Amino acid sequence: MSLLADSSTHVREVLNVVNHQLTTRPTSESVAQSWARCINEFKLDPSRFVTPPVLTQYELSARREAVGDLIACSKLEMTTLYQQLADPELAVVLVDSGGVIVHQVSSVPFAEAVANDGFRVGALWSEREAGTNGMGTCLAERDCIAVCQHEHFYPRYTSLTCSAAPIFDDSGEIAGVLDVTSRSKLLQQHSLVLVGMSRQMIENRLLDARYRHANMIHFHSRPEFVGTLHGGKLAVADDSTVLAANRSALFQLGFRSLSELRGRRIDEAFNASLEDMIARSIRGSFHPITVYSANATNRFFLVAQTPQNSAERATRVLVTDQPARSSVPDKRPPPPKLDEIAHLEFGDPRMASQIQLAARVIQRKIPIVLRGQTGTGKEVFAQALHSISPHSDGPFVPVNCASLPENLIESELFGYRAGAFTGAQREGRRGKIVQANGGTLFLDEIGDMPLALQARLLRVIEEHEVTPLGAETTVKVDFQLISASHRNLLELVHSGEFREDLYYRLKGVELNLPALRERLDKLPLIHHLLANETDDPPELSPEAEHALLTYEWPGNIRQLRHVLQMALALSDGEPIRCEDLPPEITQRAPAVDMPTALRLASADVDAHLTDDADISALNAIQLNERETVLSLLDEHRWNVSNVAKALGISRNTLYRKMRRLHIRLSHEASSDGMPLDLDA
Repeated sequence: MSLLADSSTHVREVLNVVNHQLTTRPTSESVAQSWARCINEFKLDPSRFVTPPVLTQYELSARREAVGDLIACSKLEMTTLYQQLADPELAVVLVDSGGVIVHQVSSVPFAEAVANDGFRVGALWSEREAGTNGMGTCLAERDCIAVCQHEHFYPRYTSLTCSAAPIFDDSGEIAGVLDVTSRSKLLQQHSLVLVGMSRQMIENRLLDARYRHANMIHFHSRPEFVGTLHGGKLAVADDSTVLAANRSALFQLGFRSLSELRGRRIDEAFNASLEDMIARSIRGSFHPITVYSANATNRFFLVAQTPQNSAERATRVLVTDQPARSSVPDKRPPPPKLDEIAHLEFGDPRMASQIQLAARVIQRKIPIVLRGQTGTGKEVFAQALHSISPHSDGPFVPVNCASLPENLIESELFGYRAGAFTGAQREGRRGKIVQANGGTLFLDEIGDMPLALQARLLRVIEEHEVTPLGAETTVKVDFQLISASHRNLLELVHSGEFREDLYYRLKGVELNLPALRERLDKLPLIHHLLANETDDPPELSPEAEHALLTYEWPGNIRQLRHVLQMALALSDGEPIRCEDLPPEITQRAPAVDMPTALRLASADVDAHLTDDADISALNAIQLNERETVLSLLDEHRWNVSNVAKALGISRNTLYRKMRRLHIRLSHEASSDGMPLDLDA
């Protein structure tokens, strides 16, 4: 009854606003105009909800193909945005210029909950079809907008909050809309800022994709913003005519639209020719050079780059005597080798999602930032990623930026020639960056790197070469870069402690490693760590298991490993008891009766969290094998190491077998909200 009353109140509010009558709550001008359009232009009735239409699979495929480059440029940013917001009760969606949802990233439970209301890939969410909403109203207004709960046209959608930003293409037309829809009314202001930033990244990626054969000019009135999210970007043809520009470039150069700039020569904007800007950028190792506007009143800092496919012709000499290739080799990265990093998680959905995302981006040599509390296993995670990266044949070189004295970190990173300074080795020394050539450079606690060295590191990343201290020649380097920090690098950027341009070079994608207390796979992780310490790991008493599972673990996995090592030494091969654990762990565990303790100890390991449809897909032989493995697991109290020994196989092989037989160690994505790409 209260729902009906709320619905009637909302309908009356919409009609009062449209009819300019007295209202009980303030309504923004954009929302009021949208409500008026819905009633007067589209003839919608807020009291008669109609589910938005959904395209057929054939129609959806055609729409997705038409905006294939937009989807490709948006996927990584959408996944990253979902990880940043870290809320299972939201979805990040992309709609095309007609309002059709063409890509969605969300948790499965949230996607299923809103699908009944027509919120799904293939649905049409223009104002004409869905009334006032973030995506449709953003298309109508051509501007960023937040539509909070009661501001929706239909009462059916008043539990949702939308934050949307239009994505403009190189012609200045709307290519689509990036939107975050959630159940939180408090999220829209924070998410609208992040949506706007992600939108800018997508626009820049779209410009790069559509003009990859053009010369790119990055500029800004402040040198630290060149090449960043806020920088201007121009695509220029070899004949010096401007082909495209991002919105920052138009604003800085004083143009209202691309049509005013497109087709003009670049020297009508700057007091330098294209060839001069490229030559000066090369001589300056692609550090920002100084130019002025054509009327010599405004100063800009600029980097000019030749097309990526012609980087080897830095002198601008075209090779014309080589025969054309009849076919283009397939440069797609190989599929992620997830089996080789499966040991990083044992059923925790957050860890699983981070592993899957990392495995995809590492194949494309994208820089990665790992963020997590001290002891969460950032270096172990980085080593695992190195093992599946294209640079896996090279060395893995870790550098802890927090443990090195400030006066030594420069020589450690960049190396030095013989006699470069007092106390230097006579033969000189290769720095960590050169040592990592052909492999992976892991910069742990990157947030503690001094600002002066951040500038040098940025130059190395941009130029792929390093100059040792005291040397005059440079050394070419190629490595996978993985950084890590327990601090929020973006907050350090805002406080002036970390360079913004370096932050965006390091952060191709940010992965967040959950604290141990938040993980759902603690019990199998404990058994895994025990098996790594001894060939014959002892059992855990129910009381000890309960104490280990309920402790907060401020030191995370590192602390857990040390505790287990001590317990192994004290138990001397006997089952580990509470007496073998440190007092702070056993004293903090809340007192429970024994049956409750047993239930808690096994709460993370449930072999029967399997849909009937999953089991029905197994054949008779697999069903028999599944029952055998389940019996062994029960017999060995779910100690995976002991079961693996009984079967004569490795632990990783057993984990793969359990996944294949649908024996789960904890809830998977469908019940815990692991982020998934929903394309159909």
